[in-house]
Amino acid sequence: MKPRNIGIIGVGQTKYVTRRDDVTLPELAREAAVLALEDAGIAFNDLDGMVFSLALDALEGTEGAERWCADAVGGRRIPFIRVHTGGATGGSATHAGFLHIASGLFDCILVIGAEKMGETPDAQKVLNQIFDPVYERSVAINAVNMCSFQAARHMKKYGTTEYQMALVAVRSRKNALRNPHAHIRKEIKVEDVLTSRVICYPLKLYDCCPRSTGACAVVIASEKFIKKLGKKNIAWIKGIAACTGTYYMGDRMDGSSANDHADADGLFLAAKRAYQMAGIDNPRKEIDVAEIYAPFTSTELAAVEALGFCGKGESGKYNEKGLFDMEGGIPVNPSGGVLTANPISVTALARVAEASLQVTGKAGERQVSKSKTAVATGEGGSLQFYTVTVLSNKT
Repeated sequence: MKPRNIGIIGVGQTKYVTRRDDVTLPELAREAAVLALEDAGIAFNDLDGMVFSLALDALEGTEGAERWCADAVGGRRIPFIRVHTGGATGGSATHAGFLHIASGLFDCILVIGAEKMGETPDAQKVLNQIFDPVYERSVAINAVNMCSFQAARHMKKYGTTEYQMALVAVRSRKNALRNPHAHIRKEIKVEDVLTSRVICYPLKLYDCCPRSTGACAVVIASEKFIKKLGKKNIAWIKGIAACTGTYYMGDRMDGSSANDHADADGLFLAAKRAYQMAGIDNPRKEIDVAEIYAPFTSTELAAVEALGFCGKGESGKYNEKGLFDMEGGIPVNPSGGVLTANPISVTALARVAEASLQVTGKAGERQVSKSKTAVATGEGGSLQFYTVTVLSNKT
């Protein structure tokens, strides 16, 4: 069954920073909500429902922080749900909003989230708790080394180099200079990346994302609502899909093609389904720009391969050729991406917001020329949850 035509009509983002002591979490979320509603040209009482994008409670220092925020973002007296799939939360929340409207029960949904990681004394300690408590936590698996294992495996399997990974960091930092919302806005060189301190081999400091504070919101509406509003220039959601992989890191280390840790096969399956829904046969030719959830340089290498922009093991080579640069064939993360801002609860939602801005020509200095179709991704948990969203400026 073909779903209703559904589009994003409003986007709101705060500036992403290390810490905000001037606002509470609800106040931070409200900033993004108000911006998104203003962009959409509607008021809180026009909303039929709300999806709250919130990842780990422990990062906020309270249990069930969505309850704390509901009043502030206009959630009272309308349906309100929270979504949590780790780093993929913003992508999953977007899909939940889409499906609410596709059901025919709702016409206008606010997807909203906020994160204050700057107040978390030790975010890594919180993230360490996401892993299997019986077999794997005792061997000190954590968010950084699980991705360093992926990087090392990609290097061994495909001959990828630390230089090629450094190119991702340099490009992301350069792109972020044009994004007023980015947390890290400082240009670096390949030598800076290669000589920065090792966090967990082969990942070095500049291969890694920051921990950020900020909020993001998007307003999703049915074509019926949009026509009544008279709104033009819409980011239509053409395809969505998600894929869930194994929880266990050990199951990815057996070298089989289905579980090889070098590759993002879960993202590949999600992309395949989303492209099918969007009618995309050749993503390298039909996608104009990508906003990819990649908290580490190596994560992006596997992701561009999974999205079909190049073959497995080829991303390093194409980074050297500039395929993913702003002037390349498929610009990746013109916003600077996760390497320059990572408020976990909303990071994947920010990818959707940025992709929406790209296809509507509202991305400012980071606008990719003639951008009509964009893809946004999310990755969460122990690289377990994947989301893909395809947006276009055409219904």
